[in-house]
Amino acid sequence: MEEMEQSATPENSSQTVSSGVFTELNEDYQYIQKAIGEIVIGNESVLQYLMIALLSKGHVLLEGMPGIAKTLTAKLLAQCVDTDFKRIQFTPDLMPSDILGTNIYNMKSQEFEYNRGPIFSNLILIDEINRAPAKTQAALFEVMEELQVTVDGKAFQMESPFMILATQNPVEQEGTYRLPEAQLDRFMFKINMGYPTIEHELKMLNNKHRNASSKETIDQPILSPEKITKYQEAIKNVSIKDSLLQYIVEIIQKTRKHPALFLGASPRASVAVLESAKVNAAIEGRDFVTPDDIRFVLPPVLNHRIQLTPEKEMEGLQAEDIVLEITKSIPVPR
Repeated sequence: MEEMEQSATPENSSQTVSSGVFTELNEDYQYIQKAIGEIVIGNESVLQYLMIALLSKGHVLLEGMPGIAKTLTAKLLAQCVDTDFKRIQFTPDLMPSDILGTNIYNMKSQEFEYNRGPIFSNLILIDEINRAPAKTQAALFEVMEELQVTVDGKAFQMESPFMILATQNPVEQEGTYRLPEAQLDRFMFKINMGYPTIEHELKMLNNKHRNASSKETIDQPILSPEKITKYQEAIKNVSIKDSLLQYIVEIIQKTRKHPALFLGASPRASVAVLESAKVNAAIEGRDFVTPDDIRFVLPPVLNHRIQLTPEKEMEGLQAEDIVLEITKSIPVPR
């Protein structure tokens, strides 16, 4: 009798409901992977990171060589979500008001009216973010962190969901402006998109050859704002052991003392690892975090928040190499 009463407690009921939501989330994620995977070949982990960021209320910086489908991947994700989407092409002459909007005098009412800029959307693709000067890049600081825009002393809130997907080319120097560390830290993930494997590129060519007029759009949205909110609320119930919290802290702390690093990760990185690991667990249908969840999200969380010393950069080391080294040096909690 006591066992029956215990199973009916609100806590157990909440866990049961959450488990069902996570199963639904996993199914929706599989649909998204399949829909986008038919168009963009071989970017499964990138899509998983994008989904994690969306449900974590985070922003993503996509970095990679031209022609590897950075912009296309971002657009396809937006098409999977039934929300408003806008694309902003950053250029050297772009002004902050071109993004945020400005007050315009209405001759009829004899009052100033706020004309909202393209940042007022749900999913925003910023193409080539490093082509705009610092003044324009700084216009994103407030909205990325506080989800609001302040114009002439008046604050305007963003609607949920809100996510910025930015792209940049890692090798282009002329006509580009390096993103300051303060802005980089506002991105939850920096995803380095590499070239496809031989098998993936061959599959891409075969698909193109057999259907030269293939479309690059998703037939219908898979996620609604209501579903996203439901998943975000359920993810709060994902459990994580104290030993795994300690594991995260040890990794982040070690980035601040590593001899190969000039700059270690900020406390915001610890929070990003925790939140994204919980989302990754939920995406895979679980209500608890494992060490694998943490290790999976570490590279995109850290590779733009740590800086190598000039000597290590000259040796050809990458941030992800140091992250892997640090991860291997810390015992995995049991």
